[in-house]
Amino acid sequence: MSEPTGAARRRGPFKVGDQVQLTDPKGRHYTFTLEAGKNFHTHKGSFPHDELIGAPEGSVVRTTGNVAYLALRPLLPDYVLSMPRGAAVVYPKDAGQILAFADIFPGARVVEAGVGSGSLSSFLLRAIGDQGMLHSYERRADFAEIAQQNVERYFGGPHPAWQLTVGDLQDNLSDTDVDRVILDMLAPWECLEAVSKALVPGGILCCYVATTTQLARTVESIREIGCFNEPTSWETMIRNWHIEGLAVRPDHRMIGHTGFLLTARRLADGVEPPMRRRRPAKGAYGEDYAGPNADGGAGH
Repeated sequence: MSEPTGAARRRGPFKVGDQVQLTDPKGRHYTFTLEAGKNFHTHKGSFPHDELIGAPEGSVVRTTGNVAYLALRPLLPDYVLSMPRGAAVVYPKDAGQILAFADIFPGARVVEAGVGSGSLSSFLLRAIGDQGMLHSYERRADFAEIAQQNVERYFGGPHPAWQLTVGDLQDNLSDTDVDRVILDMLAPWECLEAVSKALVPGGILCCYVATTTQLARTVESIREIGCFNEPTSWETMIRNWHIEGLAVRPDHRMIGHTGFLLTARRLADGVEPPMRRRRPAKGAYGEDYAGPNADGGAGH
């Protein structure tokens, strides 16, 4: 079984063209690309790139100011947070949730809309491997260009499983037998008809939206289209901890709300989703709502 694209560049001693992440004594990170004959400069002095070329990962280098820096290749979560941005990146905490709850697997056929800066594309490509397929759609050409540069910089060149199309998904989607669809966009409900035709029965739709109003409209639109099961929605937050001797406490800062995630699974053709067994809260749909169980009776 062949190694995924770029894997060889992330093993063994540092080589020319590798991304290097330096960590200073205060835990701050600096990322750069190794080039023969170049110097890395900070306000604490400099050192030649040649000191790291051929050195094992995890080496320590000292600047002319005698400050020690730990040198490692950046992990993908580190890389996406430091990459040049066109649009906001999908944070690693959300990318991890997408990979897990959209059940992204090696060899999967995935469609993505809303590429942004290429953060999620990089996570998806690494998960599906060379034998999968990721077709990404981005309506803005400037964002697509930045994303392509970021993805190719991480993988060391074009990824064989990636196709990037500039344009709206609902106008350009021609893929069929798709296993997963990931929508990171302002109005995912506009793509539901096209997505429903592309997904295989049992396939997963995953949407990433920023606001409660987007979340509510997306969920209601999924229910209305009638070919998905009941969607599940959630958000995640990360709180790091400070641990030093007996001083063990939460950090003052945390990664709070970045976006909402929701997933739903494609039903077989011609199948109607089972009626929800849940009574809506009084007034949830407005005073004029006259849908099922509007009189307050038990749901069936």
